[in-house]
Amino acid sequence: MRISQRAQSVAPFYAMEFGKHAAALEAEGHRVVKLSLGEPDFGAPPAVLDALRGAVGSRPMTYTGALGLPELRQAIARFYGDQHGVDVDPGRVVVTAGASAALVLGAAALVDPGDEVLIADPSYPCNRQIAESFGARVTLVPTSAESRYQLDTASVGSYWTDRTRGIMVASPSNPTGTSVPADELAAICELARERDAWRIVDEIYLDLGDHDAQGRPPRSVLSYDQEAVVINSFSKYFGMTGWRLGWCVVPEALVPALERLAQNYMICASTPAQYAALACFTPGSLAVCEERRAEFGRRRALVLEGLEQIGLPVPVPPDGAFYVYFDVSGTGLSSWEFCGRALQEAHVALTPGRDFGVGTAETHVRLSYAASADELREGIARLGKFVATLA
Repeated sequence: MRISQRAQSVAPFYAMEFGKHAAALEAEGHRVVKLSLGEPDFGAPPAVLDALRGAVGSRPMTYTGALGLPELRQAIARFYGDQHGVDVDPGRVVVTAGASAALVLGAAALVDPGDEVLIADPSYPCNRQIAESFGARVTLVPTSAESRYQLDTASVGSYWTDRTRGIMVASPSNPTGTSVPADELAAICELARERDAWRIVDEIYLDLGDHDAQGRPPRSVLSYDQEAVVINSFSKYFGMTGWRLGWCVVPEALVPALERLAQNYMICASTPAQYAALACFTPGSLAVCEERRAEFGRRRALVLEGLEQIGLPVPVPPDGAFYVYFDVSGTGLSSWEFCGRALQEAHVALTPGRDFGVGTAETHVRLSYAASADELREGIARLGKFVATLA
């Protein structure tokens, strides 16, 4: 059987690969502390689970429209107004089978073969893999601790060419948990807009970002760029990873194209998941999610203190998501060797920097603090003993 070049060129998602190795160790009877995957341990808010139970059996679970349940699109639009002070027309909201599907639809609608797309190095690997699947020539733009491992206007301008057709930004970012300052992101978007380039902004972790001194949540890019394509998800803030439900907010002119693509690629997102997700936006569910966001802050403090004590530096402390990106170069091991040995010898699953780009591929490791506080304490303790053996 002839396998397509597209399929052959796609790199593994190493976080998932290490997850498989962790599962194999568990099958052998070992207890593995899994800090490799970005999967909140809380699950969906209780009201969402109740809504799912109420929906199943009470109505036929037929297809919805390709753009999603109208009432869910309206609820998402209200959420932007209530949470971020942004007026969003529900007609611009497209409900998708997870944020990954939103990224696929966005890339399918915007990328032509040969188009150059700028993405930060490091960044979430699937973003570039999806863009490349539609023929994009992805340029990974080097970043540093000084830029919070994020794009800035200087780096975007420096790497821009006549072939550049778009940029993909994630704020807060996976793997670093760092955000682009609002003024900087606005300037990046303005630079791209002036050059007639599209902007896909991944805000999957936006609502897990730190609030400012006045208690205000981070600003959505839609507050200063209504033409940006915004990707979001029910997986992280609402804890619904396995439900495979997400959304995007797109310019009005792009809606018909995404509708046609969605009709052909997926028909629609999961109907029961859409009905249940309506309960995400009740005051009770939002209060639950805010308490969980605060808990992630406490877990972050625990992890940062623990890594410092065992001599694993974090060049840029995160301000959102639930990841810490730490430097292992001082151990004498590459990130791949560090993660492999940590899993085999300490039974702690982490993700090597190789997943996320080139510049930090051999020096940095991602730790997810989406696990419980007890698991995090155990994982840090095991890592401390492991690191001590390397001295």
